[in-house]
Amino acid sequence: MRRFLQAAASYRPALSSFLHARTMASTAQGAKIIDGTAVAKSIREEVAGRIKSLQSQYPRFRASLAIIQAGERPDSSVYVRMKAKAAEEVGIHFKHVKVSEEAEVAEIVDIVQKLNEDDSVSGILVQLPLGSHVGADGERTVTEAVSPKKDVDGFHAYNIGHLSSRASDPLFTPCTPSGVIRLLDSTGVQIAGSRAVVLGRSDIVGSPVAAMLRHRDATVTQCHSRTKNLEEIVRQADIVVSAIGKPQFVKGSWIKPGAVVIDVGTNYIPDATKKSGQRLVGDVDFESAAAVASYITPVPGGVGPMTVAMLMVNTLNAAERLWEETRSRRVKPLKLDILEKVPSDIEIAMAQTPKPIAELAHELGLHPDEVELYGKYKAKVELSVLKRLEHRKDGKYIIISGITPTPLGEGKSTTTIGLAQALGAHLGRPAFACVRQPSQGPTFGIKGGAAGGGYSQVIPMDEFNLHLTGDIHAVTAANNLLAAALDARMFHEATQSDKALYSRLVPTQKGKREFAPLMFKRLQKLGINKTDPNELTPEEINRFARLDVDPDTITWNRVLDTNDRFLRKITIGQAPTEKGHERVTGFDIAVASECMAVLALTTSLEDMRERLGNMVVATSKRGEPITADDLGVGGALAVLMKDAIKPNLMQTLEGTPVFVHAGPFANIAHGNSSILADRVALKLAGTEEGDSPDRVGYVLTEGGFGADMGMEKFCNIKCRVSGLTPDATVIVATTRALKMHGGGPDVTPGKPLADTYTKEDLVTLREGCKNLAKHIENSRKFGVKVIVAINQFASDTEAELQLVREQALAAGADAAVVSNHWAEGGAGARALAEAVIAVCESPSNFRFLYDLNLPIEKKIEIISKEIYGADGIELSEQAQKQIETYTSQGYGNLPICMAKTQYSFSHDPKLKGVPTGFTIPIRSVRLSAGAGFLYPLLGDMQTMPGLGTRPGFWEVGLDPESGKVVGLF
Repeated sequence: MRRFLQAAASYRPALSSFLHARTMASTAQGAKIIDGTAVAKSIREEVAGRIKSLQSQYPRFRASLAIIQAGERPDSSVYVRMKAKAAEEVGIHFKHVKVSEEAEVAEIVDIVQKLNEDDSVSGILVQLPLGSHVGADGERTVTEAVSPKKDVDGFHAYNIGHLSSRASDPLFTPCTPSGVIRLLDSTGVQIAGSRAVVLGRSDIVGSPVAAMLRHRDATVTQCHSRTKNLEEIVRQADIVVSAIGKPQFVKGSWIKPGAVVIDVGTNYIPDATKKSGQRLVGDVDFESAAAVASYITPVPGGVGPMTVAMLMVNTLNAAERLWEETRSRRVKPLKLDILEKVPSDIEIAMAQTPKPIAELAHELGLHPDEVELYGKYKAKVELSVLKRLEHRKDGKYIIISGITPTPLGEGKSTTTIGLAQALGAHLGRPAFACVRQPSQGPTFGIKGGAAGGGYSQVIPMDEFNLHLTGDIHAVTAANNLLAAALDARMFHEATQSDKALYSRLVPTQKGKREFAPLMFKRLQKLGINKTDPNELTPEEINRFARLDVDPDTITWNRVLDTNDRFLRKITIGQAPTEKGHERVTGFDIAVASECMAVLALTTSLEDMRERLGNMVVATSKRGEPITADDLGVGGALAVLMKDAIKPNLMQTLEGTPVFVHAGPFANIAHGNSSILADRVALKLAGTEEGDSPDRVGYVLTEGGFGADMGMEKFCNIKCRVSGLTPDATVIVATTRALKMHGGGPDVTPGKPLADTYTKEDLVTLREGCKNLAKHIENSRKFGVKVIVAINQFASDTEAELQLVREQALAAGADAAVVSNHWAEGGAGARALAEAVIAVCESPSNFRFLYDLNLPIEKKIEIISKEIYGADGIELSEQAQKQIETYTSQGYGNLPICMAKTQYSFSHDPKLKGVPTGFTIPIRSVRLSAGAGFLYPLLGDMQTMPGLGTRPGFWEVGLDPESGKVVGLF
């Protein structure tokens, strides 16, 4: 309570003499009049000055007061106008919410709750009384619905309760009692040690004033209508505050000579000299009391003006508190129980209890209506948050990549999570990890999940690695609907005449024939400017109704989120009902679908709808691209994916936020999480104008596989679409993986590692560092700052770690740091986090590797030479023909997404280190018109993985007692 009163006192004028000069005037009898009008004016001036000061530093700062008024009662309207005028005078935005006098309590409560959730509203006041049908209980229900944080009237039970306790502070004190205390302070009279008598015990004035005086160390006696010996009690008081509603009740004879009298009463008595026939008086007989008091407030002109002035103070306090809360974004870390012997990933994950995702969302500053819960620990985030926070400057943007992968693993996902934990849980900076959703193919195959490992994981890791919120299932459904639409259309075109086909596509319904809205897009594409289906000529009907698909050009496969090698090539249409219309096709893994790439690269719901409709599935025999919208299915695809577009919010083992969204592979797609997840994270990690640099947050987005794959595609594809640019890249390396690139022996599953990998071998390691150096060099070609994260293993020697550091810095890295986050969680990555902060303090000079207007072949060649180190490229006859087709169709200016092995800079997975003297063979080139890139296939690239002899699913099961997943990594 003392802290609250001290804070409120900060609004007093600097010099007490100033107050005395402006607010005190002696009466004829000797008492000095406390001029409430003058004091209130000085308070309003201070509020106005404070608002201007805040807005000069933070231009978006705004204090706002919302008043709800039921009906048009004249007295209520007068009070509202007074508050509106004062708000305008001091620079507080005023919002007048009018409801009918007949409005029910539930209706008003609903309005209050919406104002509670509105960050643009600082304070809420319900103008009482409400309608005549609303009793005291109803009014209490409404006022209690106001959030204590916006209860600028100070009447909420939370604030009244805290006011009554010496052990706690209210967020607000009621306005009139606060005004009383301010008037007392203006006299310079010492409150502490004084005897104070408060007449009245209402919750609005009497009881709050008594509590506030007690907190100022006055000895307080609170009197009421049944108090005995009232006159004697008052006569002992140094301070008298009267709020009993009885005109001129307190006589001068009751007043102790020299006492201070604060008259809160507002009473009307008959007065024939007044035009209205009455005049306003207080509870105190002013003339007789002024003769003995040292200070006295008049009525009117005493306490009355102070109520509105203190409402302005409360509203400003609310605005400042709300402003700080919306900018603080303090995430409460979860404590890790670190064991010296690190258990299995799933044992660690199951041992940690995540915080409810709604709690984390609140810590991040997300509104309840921006969060769609999927169980207790997962949620989707509405894209509307981007609009709400569009004014914020983005946080720092870091792409996490790695050296060329090996079977030994580099721990890129683990490093992403460990670094996020270090930044968020240990350095107190807003930090978001943005990762892809793992496919169930690798989860049950041999690669495992992508939740990180050790003490740096996303949790719950079983939910993360399995269905999550169903996004991959939505992608699968959309992809396969398009495949079904294509084959069905080919079948119907092959079995019907033009007239029959057109009649079924554009049927007559209730005597009227109309094109479906989507059909106008195809008509425009064909150059047919007609809106009446009956006006098309036979030739136009043929062109409109017949897509005339060339079966040899079909590029659209069905997909399944399971590794199934026997679906790589299949024959469809073998049932008698398909009348012999068979064709050879195949299945891809679901995350290789262009629908997944669209999800990852889309920038809005409207953009996703457009991209899905533009996906090309084949070429017609006339040489025209055939799209999803030509098939009429683009809108349906968007409907299937309307929820998938929302990023998924999860958390790390230490309770810091993780966005999990989209899952394109990096070897057969562009291999990055979604643009939308990154954008949301960058705004939540962003800063307001006027914020200090140490408020900026960090977004760590992971690129798949090595820097030649995920990071190259991040820069050349994702950044072109998003318009975002990275501040730095983190390249993850391990001594073991570098030794393999240095010529270390092959690793065979099930067999012990060779001594090279478990003992010090500086010669092999030095040779392997050339691979790391090449990735650093490649990153520099994009103008990006480079931090090398050396993911430490227990067997690493200090000499080996020092060698990697030296080689990284010599190759041009801005920093190279050893990190032990797998064994220690965020604490083990603290030095890495500090390096990231330091490196990101100065700007990068980001640039693209190639110009989009270059020929397709030239763009492929630039990537092959500059990033892979190839001598050149060799196009197959099929690839050359496809390039010519795409160029003629207008797709020549798209970026390139190379589909190649992740295990080498080259097309040959056996070529480790930094191979030279090779030529890249381009087997074919495919078009992803919706996603917006062309992807050349290098060598023999499979888009449907297979299962090994002993897949990972052997270990997976359920604990029958707890129902928990076991054996998952």
